[in-house]
Amino acid sequence: MPIARWRSSLDDHTGIIGRLRVGLASHVPVSATEHGAKRAAVAVIVAARPEPAILFVRRTERAADPWSGQMAFPGGYRAAADESLAATAQRETFEETGLNLDATGAQLGALDDENPRSPFLPKIVVTPFVFLLATQPNVAAGPEVEEVVWLRVFDLFAPESRRPLTVRLPVGSRTFDSVVIGRYTIWGLTERILRQIERLAPL
Repeated sequence: MPIARWRSSLDDHTGIIGRLRVGLASHVPVSATEHGAKRAAVAVIVAARPEPAILFVRRTERAADPWSGQMAFPGGYRAAADESLAATAQRETFEETGLNLDATGAQLGALDDENPRSPFLPKIVVTPFVFLLATQPNVAAGPEVEEVVWLRVFDLFAPESRRPLTVRLPVGSRTFDSVVIGRYTIWGLTERILRQIERLAPL
């Protein structure tokens, strides 16, 4: 789709925002269960203007973190005080980016649960929740993340952004799908969640 047409159709059903609303309204999330797995949630935050973009964090590099240094959606493990998994996504977003979704965002719905596919990662089931903002607010990296960045939907879904990524694992090398935008590489569980958004609201 030409960029000019894509930008001009933000609020109707032919635009990315309209298609996302429609897709989520009819989507029935698939729940996942895994014995002994912890529950977690992430927020897929879509801003409509100045042009559609999605918020990502780059995790701080720490030896104890199996996802150290990776690109991710704001989120984390459910705390005992969280009323729901959606509340987990909102709380973690505020802690990691300073963004108060309860005050500024509209929750559009949930995506299918995802969980790591490697036996070398912790057992976890992640529920992604999609939030819509009218505009991109100011955000700031919290203590658990190195960077917070808005990436354009047009770039995230562009075919030329898709690259194979080879990762060395304890059992040998394995190649994954990834999205590369400048110095940012999105892969693994986060890439699979992003692919769900693309299926619901393709360009």
